[in-house]
Amino acid sequence: MLKENLKEVEKNILQACEKAGRNREDITLIAVSKTKPVSMLLEIYEEGIRDFGENKVQELASKYEEMPKDIRWHMIGHLQRNKVKQVIDKACLIHSVDSYRLAEEINIQAKKKNIVVPILVEVNIAEEESKFGIHREDAIQLVEEIAELENIRIEGLMTIAPYVEDPEENRQYFRNIKQLSVDITRKNIDNVTMHVLSMGMTGDYTVAIEEGATLVRVGTGIFGARNYK
Repeated sequence: MLKENLKEVEKNILQACEKAGRNREDITLIAVSKTKPVSMLLEIYEEGIRDFGENKVQELASKYEEMPKDIRWHMIGHLQRNKVKQVIDKACLIHSVDSYRLAEEINIQAKKKNIVVPILVEVNIAEEESKFGIHREDAIQLVEEIAELENIRIEGLMTIAPYVEDPEENRQYFRNIKQLSVDITRKNIDNVTMHVLSMGMTGDYTVAIEEGATLVRVGTGIFGARNYK
């Protein structure tokens, strides 16, 4: 079943790329494996997937120990400052930085390990009360402040669009975040590149690709519905 699901997702990604005139190589599929057992992750790994996303630090850390070492782990969930040190040298990219204080803690822990940590700034583009992320109008200032930190590299933006029945409803949000990344690029801020746009999930990743996503985060579309029991 997982193989079939993955094939379907791949087909959809290809179609979205063709529609948008983009190359398939420009989009990275992140298999969002939260709550799923290692056996299922290995099945997808065998199909060539190397990018996995986790929402919780503990889950990422334990799967990191159990899974092959060529996997690129993405920390996509809200990150608390007291958990940073557990994930700092395990995640290839932290998607969910939405405050200077969190960035500062990442910088402190990165210095201890003598590494530079790639991050994305999370923007709450639809300004939903229930979601983390900085508001669009505050994003440029936050990027400028974080850019001063020596052991962090800002590589782009991340957003979680609203849950909708019709993915077309999120097109405006994807467009807005793409425009924000263009605006930030134009500022030529040291230590900032905007080559990564992490947006689009199971319900709307094709629209996100059409609007410029470089990373799409697909969980249910690959692994099926989650069991939170």
